[in-house]
Amino acid sequence: MSETLLLNKERVDIRKSLFALDKADCEESLSEFIKQSWHAIEPHEYIHNWHIDMIAEHLTAITEEMMIDDEQYYNRLCINVCPGAMKSLLVGVMWPAWELGPRNMPYTKYVCASHSLDLAIRDNVKCRRLIQSEWYQERWGDRVKITGDQNAKGKFETTAGGFRQAVALTGMTGARGDRVIIDDGLSVDGAQSDAIRQSTIETFLTAVPTRLNSPEKSAIIQISQRLHEEDLTGVIMEKQLGYDWIMIPMEYDPERAAPTMLGASDPRTVAGELYFPARFPAHVVERDKKIMGSYAVSGQFQQQPSPQDGGIIKRDHWQLWPNDVALPAFDYIIASLDTAYTTKTENDFSAMTVWGVFSEDPIATASNALQKDGKAYKIERTYKQPHPKVMMVYAWQERLQLNDLVTKVANTMKMMQAETILIENKAAGIPVAQELRRLYSNKGYQVILDDPKSLDKIARLYSIQHLFEDGLIYAPDKTWVDQVITQCMMFPKGKHDDLVDTVSSALRFLRKAGMMERAEEVQQSYEDLMRRPTTQPAPLYSV
Repeated sequence: MSETLLLNKERVDIRKSLFALDKADCEESLSEFIKQSWHAIEPHEYIHNWHIDMIAEHLTAITEEMMIDDEQYYNRLCINVCPGAMKSLLVGVMWPAWELGPRNMPYTKYVCASHSLDLAIRDNVKCRRLIQSEWYQERWGDRVKITGDQNAKGKFETTAGGFRQAVALTGMTGARGDRVIIDDGLSVDGAQSDAIRQSTIETFLTAVPTRLNSPEKSAIIQISQRLHEEDLTGVIMEKQLGYDWIMIPMEYDPERAAPTMLGASDPRTVAGELYFPARFPAHVVERDKKIMGSYAVSGQFQQQPSPQDGGIIKRDHWQLWPNDVALPAFDYIIASLDTAYTTKTENDFSAMTVWGVFSEDPIATASNALQKDGKAYKIERTYKQPHPKVMMVYAWQERLQLNDLVTKVANTMKMMQAETILIENKAAGIPVAQELRRLYSNKGYQVILDDPKSLDKIARLYSIQHLFEDGLIYAPDKTWVDQVITQCMMFPKGKHDDLVDTVSSALRFLRKAGMMERAEEVQQSYEDLMRRPTTQPAPLYSV
């Protein structure tokens, strides 16, 4: 054999050896499969990051049917990561293709759901394209072949009986799978709709568990960004459904970091450290944060459905009154009630807050310009005038029947010596107002049905946001206060908003009634006073 032929044979043997090694690496490691297969479905450059290895490790545990204990398989996984983290490709495209071919599981059945059928079909097409690619078929074509009679955008089947089917989550019926993958079960807009959110949750809790081939071994994987406190992740955590949780915020938050069931943890150590700087450098993150706003940044970037310091009303906008300082004397006390008289746990609470208006005596300076003999003189006068502020002095939230609700409200009014109670002019509020007037008309307080007109809940809170920002709203530094502050901070993405409604109602009423003025308004009134004549003008006619 000539030297040239020997050299060519050695090159072929080397290529075969490298091919075999690469193929073996792909079969062993999902992360390696992702790296090598990337070019078959994506034209842009692949950039690896630690979060891909972390997610791949947990998916591999499902593939290998790892046991959590002697009785339970590791087969429930919730993943919250930022947009652009290739979560859909990794979980919904790469992982099924890896199990079907490299792991020699062509019989596996996947039901892949999203809030939109179009999105579910998109990833179905990508998975099919990867499996049918020359690169993939060259390596595992002997294991995975797609049948000709079931090869559509919405569903394809393998000759071994496996399939991948795309469905809209809320329309999930019929198909059963060994893997149910839910990728973004809620859209950004859908998460803000109570009806859409509740429909999605109902499907997740009632329909999804019945779509498994094996109730014991089949897996459910939920991947998303956080969009609402009561999204699918929120339900999983609140109901303690036994899911492992991978939570990867854009900026590291050491207070929320926790290891998974497999012991994996976020490798970052410095608060604020970015999770994927090669793809999302600091200047890009800061640019996008300005565009997105605090709510979107908190949910989509930080995997926390409300900003840590709050949304419309931030936590640090509340002025906490020290426990060692006596409460001020109140000039006026008003209560605000949000009604929902029922004891059923699925309904809203009735909630009540009580507010006291008090005055401090700041020194205010008003100035006026005077022209005399062609020269300008500035005259300043100092005034000591009350500057009204408001303190929340009491609050409660309970589920009560009508009679119990009326009694509790009356007792609260008596205990707090409130002079007025505001009740929203809605179906549940009118009977409460009528009963209070009928039974307690001799108690000396007025009952006002408050009509917010066309303002929705968000607009109402925005209308008094500036009062918080100006430092005019106080509360005692007590444990019970935190419930109100937290609910206001979470709004409008919190699970409940009953206390929030009472806050906006009371402060809007006080503002409209002229009992609360901002600092610049007080200053303006002093300056207006300075401009008034110091002497009364002579009458036009003698009397």
